[in-house]
Amino acid sequence: MDYSNKLAREFNLNPQHSANIISLIDEGNTIPFIARYRKEMTGSCDDQVLREFADRLDYVIRLDERKEAVLKSIEEQGFLTDEIKESVDKAETMTEVEDIYRPYKPKRKTRATVAVAKGLQPLADIIWEQLPETVNIEEIAKEYISEEKGVTSAEEAISGSMDIIAEKISDDANIRKILREQLYTDAVMASELRKNDEKIKDKLPTYEMYDNYTEAVKTIANHRVLAINRGEKEECIRAELQIDPERPLSVIRKFFVKNAPTSPLVEKAGEDAYKRLIKPSVESEVRNELFTRASEQAIKMFEVNLRPLLLQPPVKNKVTLGLDPAYRTGCKIAVVDGNGNVLDKTVVYFTPPHENRADDAKKTLTLLILRHKVKVISIGNGTASKESEIFVADLIKELNDPELAYMVVNEAGASVYSASKLAAEEFPDFDVAHRSAVSIARRLQDPLAELIKIDPKSIGVGQYQHDMPQNRLSGVLNGVVEDCVNSVGVDLNSASYSLLSHVSGLNVGVARNITAYRAINKGFKNRRELLKVDKLGPKAFEQCAGFLRIIGGENILDNTAVHPESYAAAEKLLALFKLSEDDVKQNKLSELSRLVRDYGEDKVAGLCGIGVPTLRDIVTEIVKPGRDIRDALPKPMLRTDIMDMKDLKPGMEITGTVRNVIDFGAFIDIGVHQDGLVHISQITDKYIKHPSEVLSVGEIVKVRVISVDTAKNRISLSMKSEAEGGAPAEKKPERKPGDRPPYKPYDNKSGGGKPYNQTATRSEAPPKPEKELTFEEQIAALKAKFGSR
Repeated sequence: MDYSNKLAREFNLNPQHSANIISLIDEGNTIPFIARYRKEMTGSCDDQVLREFADRLDYVIRLDERKEAVLKSIEEQGFLTDEIKESVDKAETMTEVEDIYRPYKPKRKTRATVAVAKGLQPLADIIWEQLPETVNIEEIAKEYISEEKGVTSAEEAISGSMDIIAEKISDDANIRKILREQLYTDAVMASELRKNDEKIKDKLPTYEMYDNYTEAVKTIANHRVLAINRGEKEECIRAELQIDPERPLSVIRKFFVKNAPTSPLVEKAGEDAYKRLIKPSVESEVRNELFTRASEQAIKMFEVNLRPLLLQPPVKNKVTLGLDPAYRTGCKIAVVDGNGNVLDKTVVYFTPPHENRADDAKKTLTLLILRHKVKVISIGNGTASKESEIFVADLIKELNDPELAYMVVNEAGASVYSASKLAAEEFPDFDVAHRSAVSIARRLQDPLAELIKIDPKSIGVGQYQHDMPQNRLSGVLNGVVEDCVNSVGVDLNSASYSLLSHVSGLNVGVARNITAYRAINKGFKNRRELLKVDKLGPKAFEQCAGFLRIIGGENILDNTAVHPESYAAAEKLLALFKLSEDDVKQNKLSELSRLVRDYGEDKVAGLCGIGVPTLRDIVTEIVKPGRDIRDALPKPMLRTDIMDMKDLKPGMEITGTVRNVIDFGAFIDIGVHQDGLVHISQITDKYIKHPSEVLSVGEIVKVRVISVDTAKNRISLSMKSEAEGGAPAEKKPERKPGDRPPYKPYDNKSGGGKPYNQTATRSEAPPKPEKELTFEEQIAALKAKFGSR
C-alpha cells in the first residue's frame, strides 16, 4: 500500500511531508525529536498529530499484514477468486477482513460441520437452490438416511441441512455488515439491575439510573457505555442490545428467500441463523466497537487532562512543608528546601482521635516553619484533608506571616510512589508515610519532576481508567509524559535518573549511566560530554541533546533548546546582527525578533543555512536562554484561609481551580475540601461538544454556586451568569435584624476591606508588622505562648 498518500489524505498533509514522517519514524527517531527538530520535513506538525499519525500508520500496516495472511489462507484452500481478492483489498477495517474470511476460517465443531460430516451438504444445496421443480423435499431427504452416519430419518436429514444453510447465511460478509449497521442505527441499549443478588446490594445505588434503562445505540454517550460495562463486570447490571426482530429477519428474507417449495425451509434456517449465530455475534461486535469508541474517548480525555497537570507552573525556590494527612497514625510532615532536598521530618497529631494533642502539633509545626523559613505548606487531599486544612489555616492566621500560604494538592498516586522501588532508592531510611509527605511537598514545587515517578494511570485525572485496554492506555499516557518532559527540558546536572529516562532517546539504563558519570566528573560542562557516557551513542545523542540543559556551562546555547546541530547556524545569526555570546548571557537580545523580521525571515534563514521554522525556534531560545515554558502559565492558587461547605450559599461567586475534566462537565476545587461540578450545560452560553474545548486541568476560573447538598457532599456550580442563561440561584432567605451580612466576593478595585467569609489569597494577606522579630525573639515569643519543651 502507498501509505504516505493514504495518510496524507487522512491527515490533510502534503504527500511529501507524509512520506518524510514515515521515513523519520522508520529511522528510529522519537516523536519529540521529530516535532521539535525536523519541522521543515513535517510541515511543522506538532507532537500530538505525529502520535496520531504513528498510531494510524501502525494500524494500516497491521491491516495489510492481516490481509496478506487471509488471502494466503484462502488460496491454500483453493477458494481464492478475483472477487474475493478485490473485496479483501478494499476492506478498510479488521472487522471487514474477518467477515470476508469467516466462511474460509478453520472452524471448531459446529452443528453445520457435524451435518456436513454426515453427508448432508448435497441435500442442503438442493434446499438452498430453491428450484420450482423441487416439490417433495421429504422424498429426496430419504435418500440421505444412513444409520452408519447417524441420520435416522428424513426429518433429521432436513434438520441437519438447515443447520448447514443457517451457517452459510451467518457467514455471508454482506449480510453481517448490513445487520451490524442496522444494530447501530435502530437498536437500543437496554439494562436492568440484578436486585435479587445479596452479594452486590451495596453496589446497586451506584447504578440505580441504569435500572429499566434504554437509550438508542447511535446516540448513547461514551461515559454511559463505560458505566454499563463496569456494572456488568461487577454483576450489578444485565444489559443487551434490543431491536425489533422483524427488521433483521426481513433483510435476511429479502436476500436469501425465493418463492419456491423449499423456500419456507430456507426462511426457517434464516431465522435460526439470526437468533442463534448472527445476533449474538454481531451484538458482541457492536458492543465491542462501542466500548472501543468509548475507551478511545476516555483515553483521549486522560491525555487531555494529564498534559496540563504535568505542565502546571512550579512554585520555585520556596521552602515547602509537605503534610500527609491521617487520623489514627497522625499526620506525617516533611520539610524540603527550594531544590526538593529534605531538611526535616516528623509526625504531628491533631486529627481525631488526637484532638487533645493539637496544641503540641501547633507548637511543633510553628518551630519547623520558623526554623526553616517555610513559605508554602502543601497538604494532600486524602483522608483527614479537611481537618488538616482547617488546622493549617488557623495556624497561618496566628503566625500572621504575609508570605506564608498553603495549597491542597492532589495526592493521587503518592502512596503508589512511596511504596515503589524508586522511592526506596531515594529515601532508604524513610518509612512509607514520610516518603509520601516528601512527594506531596515536591508536587507543589515541581509537579512534572515528581509526577513522572508515578504510573500515569494512578495520577487521578481520568475516568474508568482501570477498565481501559491497559497497553493502549499506558502507551498514550507515556507518550504524554515524554512530550511534556521534552517540551520543558531537563537540567542535565540535577535531574534524577527517573526524569532523565523520559528524555527523547534515553532509557532507564542510560539515564543511570548519566547520573553515574556526572557524580564521578562533578557534572557536565558541555553537551558533547554526553558522548562519553557508557552506552550513549551518536543516535541517542542526536535524539536527546537538544532537550538537556546545562546551566552555567561552557556554551550558553547548552542552556537552551537549540540543538547542537544548529549551533553553527545560531552563531551565524548572531554575527549577522553583530551580536555576541555575552549579549545572549546578559539577555540583551530583546530586539532580535524585530531585526530578523525587518531583514526578512527567508533571507536570514538562507544565510544561516536553515529553514524558517528552525530560525524562529533559535531566535525564541537565544532571546531568553534557560526559559521555562511553564512560567508563562497562570500560577497555582495559594490560600491562607478556608471556607466550609456550610458557608456556601447559592449565588456566591468564587474563584477555583479545575481539577478534572470529564465528558459531562468539570470538577472545580473552590477551597471547601469537596470539589464542585460544573455541568457541561453550565460552562458557557455557546454550544460545545465537550468540556475540554473550554477548560483544562489547572486552569483558574470564576464560578457561581447553584446549589449545595451537604448530605450527599454535592456542589453544583455554573460558569455562566444568569444573564447568559445560567441556572438561577436558589431564592435567598430574607435577612433579619442581627443576621451576618451575606457573602460578597472581594473586589480589589473597591478599596474597601475584605467582606465576611472571603477566602484570602496571598495578594490579600495582612500587612507585615512594623518591626520584624529576629529568629531568637520569635522563639522566645513561642515559648511564652506555648511553654518550653
